[in-house]
Amino acid sequence: MLLDIMLPGIDGLTICRKLRDAGDQAMILVITARDAIEDKVATLDAGADDYIVKPFDLAELSARVRAVSRRTRESRPMILERGPLSLDPKSARVTFEGRHVPLTRTEHAILETLMRNSDQIFTSSMLLDRVVTFDVGSGTGSIKTHIANLRRKLRAAGCTDPIETVYGLGYRLSDLS
Repeated sequence: MLLDIMLPGIDGLTICRKLRDAGDQAMILVITARDAIEDKVATLDAGADDYIVKPFDLAELSARVRAVSRRTRESRPMILERGPLSLDPKSARVTFEGRHVPLTRTEHAILETLMRNSDQIFTSSMLLDRVVTFDVGSGTGSIKTHIANLRRKLRAAGCTDPIETVYGLGYRLSDLS
C-alpha cells in the first residue's frame, strides 16, 4: 500500500495506526514531502514498513516496493494469547478454551486492541479512534454497546469478567491467567 501522510480529512498516520491496530498485515510504504527525522520516526512507529520523501525517483520507489514485499511481518505475533483466550488476527478467529467465539468486526477490533495493549487503559474515545474506520456516525456510546456485547459473548463462552472497567478512566483486558 502506498500511503501519503498529508491527506484531506484524515491523515495517513491515523490510517496507518488504525490498520495496524485492526491487525491488518498489508505492507505500507509512506510517501510524503515531510523529511524531518521526527516525522520519519513517528511514521515508522505508527506501523509503516518504509518511508520515502517526495520528490523521489520511480526506480527508487520500485526498489523500495520490492524490498518491502520481501520482508516478513515476524515482529507482529500471528496469534495473540491471554490465558485461555486466543485471537488470530489473520483469520479473525477468537477462541476461549478452544471454543469459537463469533464476534463482529468492531468487537474483534476492540478485543485485538485490548489484547495487543493488555496493560493499557483505553477510554471510549481512544477505542473509537482505533477501531472505527471512516464511520462518521459512530460515537463513544457505540463503543459502550460493543464492549457490552463483547463481554456477553465472552461470558457465554465461559470467560468470566473478560474486560475490566477502570471507573473514571476506561477499559482494559482483565487478567485471564
